[in-house]
Amino acid sequence: MDRGFFASWRNDVPASIVVALVALPLCLGVALASGAPLFAGLISGIVGGIVVGALSRAPLSVSGPAAGLTTIVLAAIEAMPTYQVFLLAVCLAGVFQLVFSLTRAGVLAEFVPSSVITGMLAAIGIILILKQVPHAIGYDGDFIGDFKFFQSDGGNTLTTIARALREDFVWGAVLIAVPSLLFLFWWDKAKPKDGPLKLLPGPLVVVAAGVLANWMLGLAAPALQVRPSHLVQVPVARSPGEVLNLFSLPDFSAILNPLVWTTALTIAIVASLESLLSLKAVDEIDPKRRVSDKNRELLAQGGGNIVAGLLGGIPVTSVIVRSSANVGAGAGSRLSTILHGFWLLLSVLLIPLVLNLIPLSALAAILIATGYKLTKPILYRERYGKGWSQFIPFAVTIAAILFTDLLIGILIGLFIGFVFVIARNFRPSISHVSSGDASMVRARRNLYFIHKYELQKVLASVPDGQDVLIDLSAASYVDLDNIDIINAFIAGAPFRRISVLVKGDTADHDPRPVRTPLTETRFA
Repeated sequence: MDRGFFASWRNDVPASIVVALVALPLCLGVALASGAPLFAGLISGIVGGIVVGALSRAPLSVSGPAAGLTTIVLAAIEAMPTYQVFLLAVCLAGVFQLVFSLTRAGVLAEFVPSSVITGMLAAIGIILILKQVPHAIGYDGDFIGDFKFFQSDGGNTLTTIARALREDFVWGAVLIAVPSLLFLFWWDKAKPKDGPLKLLPGPLVVVAAGVLANWMLGLAAPALQVRPSHLVQVPVARSPGEVLNLFSLPDFSAILNPLVWTTALTIAIVASLESLLSLKAVDEIDPKRRVSDKNRELLAQGGGNIVAGLLGGIPVTSVIVRSSANVGAGAGSRLSTILHGFWLLLSVLLIPLVLNLIPLSALAAILIATGYKLTKPILYRERYGKGWSQFIPFAVTIAAILFTDLLIGILIGLFIGFVFVIARNFRPSISHVSSGDASMVRARRNLYFIHKYELQKVLASVPDGQDVLIDLSAASYVDLDNIDIINAFIAGAPFRRISVLVKGDTADHDPRPVRTPLTETRFA
């Protein structure tokens, strides 16, 4: 373990309980939507906490089954001969991720614009709120971890809210959700800074109060009591033998099946992309602004998927909902991540009947409060204040994620973000001033191939008979295409009665005539 692993345990222990409460329904919901056994989602949640948490060096990231993979996993399970063959693909996906780690593919996350990352966080906050409103008022037709706008039940995010308000309004669920939500917002401000109550997780109070409230409704007003369909539904094993039957082993005899390898590579690429983006986002909201090792994270995710496949679980990724709940609960290290996996394991094995008393409306209140923390109004004001080049990719990313799904929305946001990056690079990078019979052509920044046309245009505008200074001192790099243009200008200069001097750090800041063609070079 790294130094200081237990240094923040007072914060990590209560935070881990909060994350476990958030993760429990998400594990079940993602497994249901993926067409996998419900227990497979719990296996992946446990593996994401214990295995990935132990291998990773990310202090606040939490892994588990992800909604972004449900479509791929569902199609793969349906296409495979057996579920055990699909588990082999999950193991191989983990092996591919180990290869990605060794080839340093994690560096790709550093090229994602901050406006896209911030937009992703804000969009997830909005989705959490919109998606959990139906569960808070008693409609559970869509699984609790769904992030897609168009749902498998034929509706969409907005029509589901309308239907829940119109047809499926359950007063018992509302009587649990509304006080729970009010308490969570109040507790964030009123929680004592010192004393034993400082460590009391608000979500744990909400869950315990929700179970108690539903029991009291059953005694005082049975018509208002929340039905079993609106409660958590963890698979219950009646004996140790039944527990073992909940696990599955991969079918290694299908190792030569091309579909297995294709599925494994697809899962590895998508899971790695989602993990890297989630990790980048978590670093953005880390109060200590720590920077996680992306390549180490790929190794941890690969190890997690190998173990998940061996035990019968579905693929795992770093998940922003769990991670943001971890940050919001005040976690300080990955001890919280690991402990949340242990709480899931112990709860599923020892108290599944108690877990099945938890109303989904209480958990929905927790997720709504988490979503609000990700999409506070001040976030939009701050991004707008940074200018259109930051606000437009931010807003487009939010809209794209809201009306498609997480991965498609992020890709659209990345495209718009890169358009603005390229546009910024097309702003004038080269200045030209003339005075009498002297001219200066100055590079304001590094010159790449996209600056070729601008450089050619500026050099062509230099009048004949001038003394020209080409100042490259502000550039740390000039690529070969632009150097060829400068060389061509130098070669033709005598025919236009032009004298050329080139200034750069390679000349020790002492401009002197260039008598031989330049070669591709870097300036310190």
